[in-house]
Amino acid sequence: MSDMEEYRGLFVTESRENLDTISQALLTLEECEDRETIDEIFRSAHTIKGASASMGYLKLEKICHSMEDVFDLIRNEKLKVSAPLTDLFLACTDQIDDILDIIEDGGDDSGCSIDDLVSSLESWAHGEEGGDATSTGDKTGDDSAEEASAEDVPSQTGPGDTYVVGIDLAPECSMKDVRAMIVLSNLEEIGRIVSTKPSREEIESGKIEAHFEVTVQSEAGVDALRAASSGTEIASVTVTVGNESPRPAPKPRQKVEEAPPKSDHHDRPREIKNIRVDIHLLDQMMNLVEDLVINRGRLKQIAQKNQIKEFDEALNMVGRSVADLQNLMMHIRMIPLDHIFNRLPRVVRDVAQHDHKDVEFIIEGGDTELDRSVMDGLNDPLLHLIRNAVDHGVESPEERKAAGKSEKGLVRLSARRDRDNVVIRIEDDGAGVNYDKVRQKAVSRGLYTAEEAATLTDDQVIEVLFNPGFSTADTITDISGRGVGLDVVRSAIEALKGSIKVESVRGKGTCFELVLPPTMAIVEVMMIRINGKRCAIPISNVVEVAMLKNDGVHRVGNSRVILLRDEVLPLYTLDDMFGTSRSGEVLVVLQYRSKKCGIVADVVEGQQEVVVKPLSALVGSCPGVGGVTIPGDGEVVPVLDVNTIV
Repeated sequence: MSDMEEYRGLFVTESRENLDTISQALLTLEECEDRETIDEIFRSAHTIKGASASMGYLKLEKICHSMEDVFDLIRNEKLKVSAPLTDLFLACTDQIDDILDIIEDGGDDSGCSIDDLVSSLESWAHGEEGGDATSTGDKTGDDSAEEASAEDVPSQTGPGDTYVVGIDLAPECSMKDVRAMIVLSNLEEIGRIVSTKPSREEIESGKIEAHFEVTVQSEAGVDALRAASSGTEIASVTVTVGNESPRPAPKPRQKVEEAPPKSDHHDRPREIKNIRVDIHLLDQMMNLVEDLVINRGRLKQIAQKNQIKEFDEALNMVGRSVADLQNLMMHIRMIPLDHIFNRLPRVVRDVAQHDHKDVEFIIEGGDTELDRSVMDGLNDPLLHLIRNAVDHGVESPEERKAAGKSEKGLVRLSARRDRDNVVIRIEDDGAGVNYDKVRQKAVSRGLYTAEEAATLTDDQVIEVLFNPGFSTADTITDISGRGVGLDVVRSAIEALKGSIKVESVRGKGTCFELVLPPTMAIVEVMMIRINGKRCAIPISNVVEVAMLKNDGVHRVGNSRVILLRDEVLPLYTLDDMFGTSRSGEVLVVLQYRSKKCGIVADVVEGQQEVVVKPLSALVGSCPGVGGVTIPGDGEVVPVLDVNTIV
């Protein structure tokens, strides 16, 4: 799916929600005119207008803008809500709904006709300022003339009768053509205009005197016709029953407000394509899917034990369905990184302004998706690293100019998928890590002697930065220097089962690379047995499996090491976790970041997909154990935390 299609779907969904709000509020407004409802309609129309403009749907923007103008007058009490005006608004919502249908199907609003609706809205907006426009029962001007005309005709006649409505405009009316067009628009809401005297074309071109007549076919009755024709700057209205049979009138430009189209609009079924679900319900669904994965493993073991052909076939079908359900559930829980990334430009701007720096911030790959559980824990680490890049990484404009660089610094945040993982990089073109300064700070903090610090490699110096409370800032500020930073970042990333790597070139810049699993719940593990007890190791941490030869094991002080392909690896037997093993014949090589080690196992049982559950609060934290899993046979198996072991 392209970005445009994704945004289009989001735009249609949110616009429909706002449109439903407008429709409901309009009906509420008809019953009781209150400020809160008017504000709600105004806000919703404004939201649709803004979103339409950003998406390039100009006609949709125009009709919402016209609705806003009229509602602004209502909000400022310059215009009263009336039945004809409500009908016009509802016709507008129907038209907007039709446009949204077209957009949802991949089209745009360029072919939509909105001119009649917009001109009607503009007539209300420009012609009703300062007065009560169409308040039903509003009698301005010559009341006696209206009462006389009311006695001449019955108050209610048969359906579809023809009436002649005579309107006398007040002498002070300055825009007779606009006032007449408003009356015509109001009458069209409740009936069909058969003819006008003078003609509609003459009225539109301004050729109108103080009196004009409209022949209308309507079921609404005399009172409704009089109310629709009344208003400010109208002296009197007379309504008489017409004797002639209705003649077919020339078709108006577009009468989207008429009753039949409205009925058709609401009778048309619409498929609901998007729903909003509480995230806790998704968490519950995820737990149920995890239980299915566990029980699928249990059923597989029963099938292997009993060798029933029909059972095997049914289980294969169930297994495929569970796998599909699992993948679908993962996809539903995935969220684009934009949800976090979009908050960070403000952070960069604030820190840059505080430090009097000029920084350009570039974001790439915000559409890369992560599971919600991973996303929740990523916000704070990213915030730390971005602030760190601007505050520590990018130099002041003067320093950059002296170093022959552009005065504007660059910070780049990028994300991409790499096989099964998501890689996030935070790069700056600043001064890089000052290795000598870090060594001095390490000595002053008592972490190393001066001789030890002098022998540290660049990679080891980088590791010093991750010590709790370590900071190279000379002064404590609101942004940095309190020693709460990279150690917190590493802890948070490791809690997400991820890793962090730092590369820095003095004078060129620094890059922090985060490697994260897309989801934490279901992982691929290798099952092994140590001293007869089973445990699981995440496959991402396993480098290789080899046969253990005792002649390759050596002692260095109190530790055991093994020489494997010219590489010396520390060897752990995990006796304190599983008891002393005497039959260990398998070497499992584990890696965390650049460090490797080997553990001794009795047997490797193979790989499988399992659900990792965190240790409960009752058990507490257990060093070396990252969680537990329950495979098919129901046994509770610890999942090794390789980070801690290495």
